[in-house]
Amino acid sequence: MRPGPFTFPEFDDVESHRQHLKERLAASFRLFGRFGFDEGVAGHITARDPEHADRFWVNPFGLSFRQLRASDLICVDHSGEVVEGDWPVNVAAFAIHSQVHAARPDVVAAAHSHSVYGKTFSSLGVELDPLTQDSCAFFEDHALFDDFTGVVVDTAEGARIAEALGGNKMAILRNHGLLTVGTTVDAAAWWFITGERTCQAQLTAMAAGKPVSIEPEAARLTHSQVGSELAGQFSFHPLYSWIVSEEPDLLD
Repeated sequence: MRPGPFTFPEFDDVESHRQHLKERLAASFRLFGRFGFDEGVAGHITARDPEHADRFWVNPFGLSFRQLRASDLICVDHSGEVVEGDWPVNVAAFAIHSQVHAARPDVVAAAHSHSVYGKTFSSLGVELDPLTQDSCAFFEDHALFDDFTGVVVDTAEGARIAEALGGNKMAILRNHGLLTVGTTVDAAAWWFITGERTCQAQLTAMAAGKPVSIEPEAARLTHSQVGSELAGQFSFHPLYSWIVSEEPDLLD
């Protein structure tokens, strides 16, 4: 299977919309697995259900990113109850994502994982600098959650993370990793992928010498060019096409 050019999806009914979201989620998990973003049972990507605003689709607790299919996803409501699916939900996924979705009605999807460079950079307790064209996607559009209290198992902690995220597309969770959000699954997944690479680029530059930042005015302009939700959605499409061609069973 080889998906065609990027187009904006149109849906005749809620079921086709839901299936689209689930397929995008499954593809995102397969990509995260391919890129080594998995760390045991840690990590989750969610998508708000198109019919029930207080429910979201998420990966089952204990199933590898690299094996996940659209049909494996479970649906969880904002009280933590699994309303569709047989697997349990990751407690941290519920504690964080339920609060992010509740605080941000504009957000359709959110992604968090313990990727190597994201969690390494998070240990510095600082925000990203605009060092490259790609990093400008996050210029004045990401936040630092400057605290760590252990595994997030309480919705109150999730609410604090959501508050720190504010209206931004990414939060750096100190000593923990990255959290990204988007108005589509495609954008949320892409912001995480490029956010991880941006952390890698800054860590590499810092190890090599003294990086030179892009001037704020130029960084702001570049953000308008590479940091929009449309840019994120479009940037994800080549990866989606590739992973579906490589692993078509993810659509099952």
